[in-house]
This record gives sequence, C-alpha cells and structure tokens, in this order.
Amino acid sequence: MTASPVTLIASDLDRTLIYSAAALQLTMDDARAPRLLCVEVYDHKPLSYLTETAAGLLADLTGAASTVFVPTTTRTREQYHRIHLPGTPAEFAICANGGHILVNGESDRDWQRTVARRLSDECASLAEVRAHLVAAADPAWLLKERVAEDLFAYLVVDRAELPPDWMKELAAWTEPRGWSVSLQGRKIYAVPRPLTKSAAMREVARRTGTTLTLAAGDSLLDADLLLAADRGWRPAHGELADADWSAPHIEVTAERGVAAGEEILRRFVRAASR
Repeated sequence: MTASPVTLIASDLDRTLIYSAAALQLTMDDARAPRLLCVEVYDHKPLSYLTETAAGLLADLTGAASTVFVPTTTRTREQYHRIHLPGTPAEFAICANGGHILVNGESDRDWQRTVARRLSDECASLAEVRAHLVAAADPAWLLKERVAEDLFAYLVVDRAELPPDWMKELAAWTEPRGWSVSLQGRKIYAVPRPLTKSAAMREVARRTGTTLTLAAGDSLLDADLLLAADRGWRPAHGELADADWSAPHIEVTAERGVAAGEEILRRFVRAASR
C-alpha cells in the first residue's frame, strides 16, 4: 500500500511565487541579477516569471511523494490555465478564491455545489452587490468593472482619484450582507465571506489525508489561508506587508520581489522535509 502524503502546500501565485516584470523588484546590479524563467504568456507577450533556482525548488516539491502542492489563487480558471509551472503538474489547484477546486485541471462538481449552497444560504446575491458597486462608483475614477466566475466582483480604479472614505462606506454596506471588500493595487474586490481559500484548502487536505498544511500569500485575500495553515509565510511586500499583518505562526521573508518567491520555496522544502 502506498503511504498517503503528509504535507499539503497551498501557495498563492501572483506576487508570492510568480512575478510580472513590474513586480520583480530586482535591486542588484544587472550582471548579478538571477536568471529568470517565464511561466506565463498572455496576448503573445511574456507576463510572469520566477527565478531558475525557484523553478528547481518547485520541481523538487511537486515531485516528492510526501507532499501535495496546491496552487491557490484568486485568478479565474481561464487565467490560471495560462500559467505553466515547472515540475510535475499539480493534481489539485484552487481558483477563484476557493470557488473552484480543480482536479487534474477540471473543476470538481461536488465542490461547486457546496460553494453554491453556502453562498445562497449565507450572503446576499452577486447581482445585488454588483449593482451597488456600479451605482456607487464614480466614472471619474472607475476604469473597469468585472465579474469573476459568477462568484465575486471587482473594480479596476484610478487609485489616485479614489475618495479616501469610499472604501469605508462600501464596507459598511457590504458587511451586513455577508460580503467583504478589499483594495489591492488598482483593484477593489467584493467577495462573499463564505468564499475562501482556506475552506478549499481544508477540503483538499481532507481528500488527500495530509496531516501538515503549509501556506504562503501576500494579499489581504490570503489572510484566511495563512491563518488556517499550520505554518505560513508572507513576503516582505504586498498588501499584508503594507497592513503590517502578522500571526504567531506566520513568518516574513527577508527578501522582496521575485527573490521572496525563491525564499518561500526554500522554506517550503525545509519544512516539508522535517
């Protein structure tokens, strides 16, 4: 009988493991800069990278029989499938902030039904929240309005023109309706509170029989994932860093940018080997 894996590693992707050119934050001389591997192409252009050393570490993790590596992202399934990570393809992935669990690339129907039931029972509808977002936004600073996977909504805004109290007013409206809001870069996310990466991670852990969970993430939408894990890491950059967010079992990287992604993978390898 083959032994069950003992460690589940649930990691956010963007600005945690993979980085756009604008987010690399390379501070050393050009001659000393690390070699980079492109892992995403969009509209015929390279979009996301990790270091070649990080690629080797990730290949080691995904190839180990004792670990289950689970990419965990707010990206939609279509956006996730543009990424080609090195190593053994992940059997499980979490997309749409926990709205979809992919099993060998396909969304699990049982989990879809579970999510739909929770959203119906515990919070206001997407249609109601989306209508309020559009009505409350000012065309002077609203650039785009989008819905992701018919699960949550977000606005792309000109942050310099966003009124300072607008987010507080939005949060006061969404809170009693079971939704949370966050401002991350140029995007304002409105997400149902039952829609979490942590719930999806727990489900994958249950299915795989793992006994130790490790996690990493940089954004406010990763906080629940980090809190639910046995151990976690966050980069020294990002929304969680800006908010000085911490928890007793969460460590902060010494590095920033793409070097932080490499550092996180080293921590994963070390913790899983123990």
